[in-house]
Amino acid sequence: MPSDLLTDLTNRGLVHQSTDGAALRDWLATAGRRIYAGFDPTADSLHVGHLVAIMLLRRVAAAGHEPIALIGGATGMIGDPSGRSEERNLLAAATLQANITAVEAQIRRLLESVGQPVHVVNNADWMRGVGYLEFLRDVGKHVSLSQMLAKDSVKSRLDRDGGLSYTEFSYMLLQAWDFVHLADSHDCRVQIGGSDQWGNITAGIELGRRLRSLEFHGITCPLLTKSDGTKMGKTASGAVWLDPARTSPYRFYQYWINLDDQDAGTCLERLTELPLDACHELAAERAANPAGRATQRRLAEELTRLVHGSDGLQAAEQATAVFFGAEIESLDDATLAEIFADVPSHDFPRQQLEGEGLALTTALAETGLAASRSAARRTIAQGGASLNNRRVTDPAYRITGTDLGGRSLLVLRSGKKSYAVARFHSTGP
Repeated sequence: MPSDLLTDLTNRGLVHQSTDGAALRDWLATAGRRIYAGFDPTADSLHVGHLVAIMLLRRVAAAGHEPIALIGGATGMIGDPSGRSEERNLLAAATLQANITAVEAQIRRLLESVGQPVHVVNNADWMRGVGYLEFLRDVGKHVSLSQMLAKDSVKSRLDRDGGLSYTEFSYMLLQAWDFVHLADSHDCRVQIGGSDQWGNITAGIELGRRLRSLEFHGITCPLLTKSDGTKMGKTASGAVWLDPARTSPYRFYQYWINLDDQDAGTCLERLTELPLDACHELAAERAANPAGRATQRRLAEELTRLVHGSDGLQAAEQATAVFFGAEIESLDDATLAEIFADVPSHDFPRQQLEGEGLALTTALAETGLAASRSAARRTIAQGGASLNNRRVTDPAYRITGTDLGGRSLLVLRSGKKSYAVARFHSTGP
């Protein structure tokens, strides 16, 4: 018998709204039920905001059911108005297809490790070739205008100056039909999504009742927001993506490490698979020793391992240790540049590393870490200079190619907190 999925989601604070709980539990009492969540391919990667839906589907699998991830190859051509203040830009067909391919690969990697069958479907496969008049006759006829206008996602947009185009208004019909189609093709009767999806989910429930005389169910979870009400996964430089080419494992790890205590505690329960008892133990430790940031470290470890694997976690932890003073060994230039993105840098000709090399006193002076070469000499002699976080005490030390932390970078430090990056570039042909 499957575990009680609804209780698990409720205990973790993952249920915002649901249809009748007793009927839903009865449906879920049989193992192997199919439950779906949708992902519109608006970019070539998922981001942190999608992690709630991903984790919901992983919990579906862990409870003995079969997750369905629906990729919106059709709905992605329109854009969901839910939770948005303005209309999405329409994507070119080639861009949309590239996004679909990339997002499907991410979803499969994140879900298939749980051990249950995973179904990844694309609604373009059943919407392609459906005529406008045919869709109006078979679907639109059964959805009342008053029902659609009553949905919060529609009302909130109609109340704004920009309004709502007919294209986006039609999105609800497409998602409702997806639900009915998955009931026909996969015997799927449960849809899950964020709280902004409730109107779309209930439209599908009503359409299923009218067209198939079946009882459908829906569960929504709270949107992933910080305690100040802002969206989780947003930084000054943009979204926190799951693709390492967009957001490196180091930046991804650092995002979770830097959450405040309340947000970290919430994310630990909602976004990881740690038992609740372990989450509560970390909450007690957090209250007793907030400076220790044990919750943030565990959260960063769990999510970085999930998204980027053990190698990605190891690289992120190594980069984090470097930021706090660990000796730099065999890191690539891109990682070093990320770690020390906010410190001054200075360019040197790579030829200066040849022969006897570049005097450390010169490097400290030219990067601004010392007022002069004589001041740099005193800093080195007093033990205040470091090269790649390794202390150097010889004022006559000269830097060669073997000192580089990456292919062309090395990190200089004066005292405990003054850093600079030296970049060595070839100048000749």
